[in-house]
Amino acid sequence: MTDSTIRTHTDERRANETETERKKKTETEATRSSDERERCPECGGNVLNDAEHGETVCDDCGLVIDDAEIDRGPEWRAFDSAEKDEKSRVGAPTTNMMHDQGLSTNIGWQDKDAYGKALSSRQRQKMQRLRTWNERFRTRDSKERNLKQALGEIDRMASALGLPENVRETASVIYRRALEEDLLPGRSIEGVATASLYAAARQAGTPRSLDEITAVSRVEKDEIARTYRYVIRELGLEVKPADPESYVPRFASDLELSDETERRARRLLKSAKEQEIHSGKSPVGLAAAAVYAAALLTNEKVTQNEVSGVASISEVTIRNRYHELLEAEERASI
Repeated sequence: MTDSTIRTHTDERRANETETERKKKTETEATRSSDERERCPECGGNVLNDAEHGETVCDDCGLVIDDAEIDRGPEWRAFDSAEKDEKSRVGAPTTNMMHDQGLSTNIGWQDKDAYGKALSSRQRQKMQRLRTWNERFRTRDSKERNLKQALGEIDRMASALGLPENVRETASVIYRRALEEDLLPGRSIEGVATASLYAAARQAGTPRSLDEITAVSRVEKDEIARTYRYVIRELGLEVKPADPESYVPRFASDLELSDETERRARRLLKSAKEQEIHSGKSPVGLAAAAVYAAALLTNEKVTQNEVSGVASISEVTIRNRYHELLEAEERASI
């Protein structure tokens, strides 16, 4: 064996020994650091993690070492395995506003990869084919296609009317029930969807007038009213008559009236209810008349034409009703 070969083997052995020593030193430092973290810096005692209070404390002297730990567990509690399985979830919560309850896959329309780079022509064709097949699998039968169209209509109309998400959810549930009870034959999808939204808005205490609903719907007013009566009768829905007071906040907000005017309008309607003047009259007309009368009493400038435009009723109705409300208020004060 030559001198150069012996020298090479010697260098390799020294390099291996140096690498081994370096690894041992790193492991020793890591172990020492871990021990230091598990020991109290004050007395050297054992350290415990209190997950309930999010604290790290010393078991011997009680020193609180860390009090701002992040709780990485779920926000819910479960007391048995069945409840744990029921509450456990992955991904976004399900919603009745989507025909598949949000459980299917969505392929984005942007032809870009995860880094924002444009796809090649071959990849774009592939993604388009995948979108087509994904859409076909999502709506495999006529019931799914029906539900997809109806829920899209409900979301569109609710957005145009400014209705909150809970109303959209309720309307979606009502439509699903109507579909399961086989109430759609002989009636249009848009008609039943509009009737479901109208019923949901009234149940939630945020009603919209039939004229407002008709303005954003694709069906006629008579068909909406007829379908609404049929749906609530067949499904046994409990829908109370609309309260005129529920329209007052929206009218006052659209007209930019003060809180004092809104409170005065509510008092006018309460006096009318006590004397049963509201019986047999349109709640929208009464609410609009109360807002107009309250604005006059509080010296706020608002015209009958402005109130008529917000409430979608005629000025004649406002004139007739606001006189009745003022007379009722006068009789109540005597």
